Amino acid sequence: MAVKAVEEMTPQLTEARRRRADRARQVADVLRHQVLAGAFGSGALPGESLLCRDYAATRNTVREALGLLATEGLVERLPGVGTLVVSAKYAHGLNRLAGLAETLCEHGEITNEVRTLTVVRPPAVVTGRLGVPDGEQVVYLERVRSLDGVPVSLDLTYLPQDIGVPLLGEDLAHRDVFVLIEELTGQSLGHADVSVEAVNADPHSAALLAVADRSALLMVERVTHLADGRPVDLEWIRFRGDRLTLRTQLSRRAAPAPVHRAG
Repeated sequence: MAVKAVEEMTPQLTEARRRRADRARQVADVLRHQVLAGAFGSGALPGESLLCRDYAATRNTVREALGLLATEGLVERLPGVGTLVVSAKYAHGLNRLAGLAETLCEHGEITNEVRTLTVVRPPAVVTGRLGVPDGEQVVYLERVRSLDGVPVSLDLTYLPQDIGVPLLGEDLAHRDVFVLIEELTGQSLGHADVSVEAVNADPHSAALLAVADRSALLMVERVTHLADGRPVDLEWIRFRGDRLTLRTQLSRRAAPAPVHRAG
């Protein structure tokens, strides 16, 4: 009889746990926004009792939500002290074409560790996307970029020879490539084609970025064009997911009316 009662209760318990887990994610999402927006100026989150009241959630739900944020590395839970913000994130806007130093200048100094700077024969896909003739070499640049000494991104960049070779003698440790390209060409940059996806850090990338193996990274693939439309910079950028937030503002416009052609 006891075994049967447990079997009958199991689906109910599973459903209750699932609902609590769902609610914990909801609470964690809002708390994450507050942490990233700097809502907790002292660095300490409100106590569990206050969070339970504000979020109309049980103590177990709040604890699960805080555990999720702790796993992400945003907060640390200290017995007898409370929950403290331990990791700052910085917004990298996607609504303006700018280099990392231009974007994060208000938060500190961006420096670059140039790991590789050489002329290479690229894969055909790189040749095609940069619009250079088949068989022509390009300049390959690899950098670890840090904000006030903390690594935030690993950048792999391909540049056409006439753009990249003059950069060989430039101060790439302290200057953005975008600014140098504009100075070299006398043109402003026009637009960039950007895609973003989530990837896990391989052991080599993890070591360079000072994160745990398989940590979440934001992979940005970007082809940047001059104002005249010429592609001049192809990059694969791995951003630390615990340090950078990609942000933009979107507007909804009416879709163009379909064009009907006579049959």
